[in-house]
Amino acid sequence: MSIKVSALTKIYDTQRAVDNISFELKKGEIVGFLGPNGAGKSTTMKIITTYLPPSSGSATVCGFDVLEQPMDVRRKVGYLPEANPLYHEMYVREYLEFNAGIHQLGKGSGKRIEEMISLTGLGKEAHKKIGALSKGYKQRVGLAQAMLHNPEVLILDEPTSGLDPNQIIEIRDLIKNIGSEKTVLLSTHIMQEVQAMCSRVIIINNGKIVADDSIDNLQHANMKHDVLVVAFEKEIDIALLKELKKLSSFDALGANKWMLNTTEPDMLRREVMQWALAHDINISSLQAESQSLEDVFRTLTK
Repeated sequence: MSIKVSALTKIYDTQRAVDNISFELKKGEIVGFLGPNGAGKSTTMKIITTYLPPSSGSATVCGFDVLEQPMDVRRKVGYLPEANPLYHEMYVREYLEFNAGIHQLGKGSGKRIEEMISLTGLGKEAHKKIGALSKGYKQRVGLAQAMLHNPEVLILDEPTSGLDPNQIIEIRDLIKNIGSEKTVLLSTHIMQEVQAMCSRVIIINNGKIVADDSIDNLQHANMKHDVLVVAFEKEIDIALLKELKKLSSFDALGANKWMLNTTEPDMLRREVMQWALAHDINISSLQAESQSLEDVFRTLTK
């Protein structure tokens, strides 16, 4: 496993910021780490990256223990914290050279720096001081330093925070490309980013993990009811809809389009098809509508 967290706990005075959590991440996974503010996300990430010691439990990265082998862990991890601390008086290339020295990259550092500048799209800005860059390019510098030593694991805390839509798409594509070869643990409050990038989601609330599954499974498992959206070729009489026995309720989405709520979606789907045939009604489309990830998040963390 690239990351293994077992019964991890972090206590501040009487507060359990992280409360006996466990999870594992494999190589090639991009996993969304979600939770409301103060849920324990950043604390967990800081423990995994050796910035904070746990109160109890354990965490390993590529087989190295965060407490017993912190330097080995740091060689395996690239970390972009939410604050993205940068030396604003340094030039971009100078800053990356400084970090290459910290990681002791040696003679190959120059080539690696140029690779990171190219990969993160910093070419036109590499001659500037970091303080003169836009927020989006500062995030790129942060990603470049996190990946500079070619780590196997990336820990990214709010990597697209404060970016404009174009910058978000660019950073998203970069992370997706990276994730095909590495393990990425990604914390964000932007649900669209999670759905666009992540294969799996871990949700933490009040220090405890309340969900760990694929997005599809989470959306299905947490639905109180299922929804079918049906469109007809022409307007129909509402009274006819009331004939559907498996229908709990319905709402109009347009002149010929309806949202059908049910507790038995498969049964309702068959019933709708038979009902339409019996009444000589043509159906343009009939599809299930899943609960949004945002709805799942609110259900599990409210």
